[in-house]
Amino acid sequence: MGLFKTPAYAYITARVRARKKKLIPKDTYPKLLNMELPEIIRFIEESEYKRDVDELSARFRAIDLLEHALNRNLGASYRKLIEISRGQVNYLIVEYMRRWDIWNIKTVLRGKYYGAPEEEILDYVVSAGGLHYPDLESMAKLESVDAIITSLQNRPCYQVLKDYEGGMLNKIEDDLDKLYYSRLLDAIGVSPGEKLFLKFLQTEIDIKNLKTLFRLKRAGVEREGVQDVIIPGGLEFKGSDLIRLAGLSFSELIHSLDGYSYWSSIADVVSEEGTSLTEIETKLDAYLMNFASRISHYYPLSILPVLDYVLHKKIEVDNLRIIARGKELKLSDDVIRDNLVM
Repeated sequence: MGLFKTPAYAYITARVRARKKKLIPKDTYPKLLNMELPEIIRFIEESEYKRDVDELSARFRAIDLLEHALNRNLGASYRKLIEISRGQVNYLIVEYMRRWDIWNIKTVLRGKYYGAPEEEILDYVVSAGGLHYPDLESMAKLESVDAIITSLQNRPCYQVLKDYEGGMLNKIEDDLDKLYYSRLLDAIGVSPGEKLFLKFLQTEIDIKNLKTLFRLKRAGVEREGVQDVIIPGGLEFKGSDLIRLAGLSFSELIHSLDGYSYWSSIADVVSEEGTSLTEIETKLDAYLMNFASRISHYYPLSILPVLDYVLHKKIEVDNLRIIARGKELKLSDDVIRDNLVM
């Protein structure tokens, strides 16, 4: 019996299936679109987010309360997965959740670089990885970017951060992403479930790179600038593919994608004129979510059902935030709907 069939997997997969059943059903989102903002906030207050809303209500109001409650609940949900898992599955979850360490490090560094106050920086962190909230508070209190980097010298990310020589943060932010995926790909074993996990991560890298290509080519960035931010290790977009695509114009890029499996998910929203990058990214996110759901049934006692829950939880939080913010800005229901991942 392989690692993916151990009792540790049986326990964690049973727990995440129970948690997934508590997520908001897809058919609820159209109902939320028909509500006004106060009704939406009340709906969230009476849902699985109730405790978070109650405990934060003394500090925040209305839409800000909702945002903080969603972030706090997301972080707590992910930390719980780390707490209740053991063995190889715990190792994989911990490595996967390091993406939130990267997110938080970027957030704190960027906030400090632009002179944001400590409280504002902490508003945007999600304590879901190896860096706990007190760690992030301590980082946000430091006086400079260099001081924050020094505080991380015992963390894996320091091998990237130590090369920072001042100025804009773009380079080290891109290198942090590359380091994250490199470490995670190396952490994956050879069981059937983990091989599919590897395929998922390679697909995720492809989608991240595709989003980058669309954004940068729309902005007219030249090949060298695109190549600097591309993440290696994808499934369909190999090095030679990415070099070729990076040298194309936006129009040429569109016409070069129909040979890749991702094209069918975005073909109906892509055109040379009037293409919405937000709609493209939403479609790609839905592709990735559906892929995770599909493979989660192949090996029920593996990391895959955990991954499926993690993605659906993040998408639920994002969708609720999009609906609430859209209503606050008085966007049309059609515009809000186009930004939801379902």
